[in-house]
Amino acid sequence: MNLLHLDSSIQGEGSASRAVSAAVAERLRAENSGLATVYRDLVAQPLPHLTLDVLADPAANAELQAFLAADIVVIGAGFYNFSIPSQLKAWLDRILIAGQTFSYGPDGPQGLAGGKRAIVALARGGFYGEGAPGAPHEHGETYLKSALGFIGIVPEFVVAEGLALGEAAREAGIAGALNAARGLAGSAAAA
Repeated sequence: MNLLHLDSSIQGEGSASRAVSAAVAERLRAENSGLATVYRDLVAQPLPHLTLDVLADPAANAELQAFLAADIVVIGAGFYNFSIPSQLKAWLDRILIAGQTFSYGPDGPQGLAGGKRAIVALARGGFYGEGAPGAPHEHGETYLKSALGFIGIVPEFVVAEGLALGEAAREAGIAGALNAARGLAGSAAAA
């Protein structure tokens, strides 16, 4: 079994999404002995914007190959200006490849990457969940659900919210997300 663990927060050691993604990965490794882990920090080693040559040669696309080899993908994502970090978007541009992770047929697009488990550790400064006043401005979780769903994956989310609303709210948001991470089904297959 292979785990691909990605982080995309620009906040370094102060990042809630990095702390939560690490807890998720730790939980998975504890429950799956021998789980081989590949870690990629998309901020420390950023990918350039997508170019045509990347699309033209999927075999040379190292990010795509690492994704295809993974059974489980853990993604740490911040929420900036209503969406995901551009570093994470650059990675997604390298895995959303026609003929590799999706195809088009007479009934429309079909995901080819089903069978993988994806868990997203998402950190947001305010409250953007369903029913919250900020919900109409939430384009991070919705984008990731759409993009990963397009390739056949139904992602799970562990969300830390309210992080910019004072120290008590930050601590509560992170504690809740860390607790949720510890409570995830530890098996490789989604629960």
